[in-house]
Amino acid sequence: MDAGGPDAPSDPGHRVVFLHGLFGRGKNFTRIAKDLAPGYRSLLVDLPNHGESEWTDTVDYRQMADSVAATLRAGVAAEGPVAVVGHSLGGKVAMVLALRHPDVVSRLIVVDIAPTQAGGAEGEFAHLLDSLAAVDLGAIGRRSDADEALKDPIPWDTTRLFLLQNLRSGPEGYSWEPNLELLRTSLDAIGGFPETGDATFEGPVLWVAGGRSDYVRDEYAPRMRSLFPRTHRVTIREAGHWVHSQAPEKFTEVLRGFLEHTSS
Repeated sequence: MDAGGPDAPSDPGHRVVFLHGLFGRGKNFTRIAKDLAPGYRSLLVDLPNHGESEWTDTVDYRQMADSVAATLRAGVAAEGPVAVVGHSLGGKVAMVLALRHPDVVSRLIVVDIAPTQAGGAEGEFAHLLDSLAAVDLGAIGRRSDADEALKDPIPWDTTRLFLLQNLRSGPEGYSWEPNLELLRTSLDAIGGFPETGDATFEGPVLWVAGGRSDYVRDEYAPRMRSLFPRTHRVTIREAGHWVHSQAPEKFTEVLRGFLEHTSS
């Protein structure tokens, strides 16, 4: 579990931990973290099989949540619970973290995902993963070559640029940082949500949805509230699934308002 970002201040109530989504990395939240400073200090986490974190044999939300909990207890949450922000896959990890380890989470912010099966998403993600895996990295001499190779299967510039953040150059050439093979074979697990028994999280929860996304639907609200009774939902109409990158100023405004309103 790799965690980056500036050291947190002494008050744990002013520490914010960010968990990215599929294909992401902690640095995806760099702009948001900077916009929250200096009042809040941020920890940007690379989840397993992403960024600079270790690869694993399976994708399991409970294992990921337990790993995050251990990292936080040994660091930013050693003196008390902290706010946790999770987007998409990271949002599910954050929810399971709050349910299994409520002692490390003071407030929860879930970004454009719900504690349900992500219906229809597997096909889109499978296409993206297959497209990345199909790139002949041995023929890549510079990053622009990979961009060119992906233009046909992924014609959307912003999506391609986001994915290309995962391409790394080393002594032996280019490689993908995420564990593409494992993620591809684990899409059912990634799209699902684990059983959590009778656990509930009693702390305040902000549920942020993108207005141009269908990952958060009205019919999911009862399930969300059954697990997180103190849920408040906000929709950022101009954003799609990647709310924090598509509407960063509005997202930061909403996030800051929630953090200040629920400050411990």
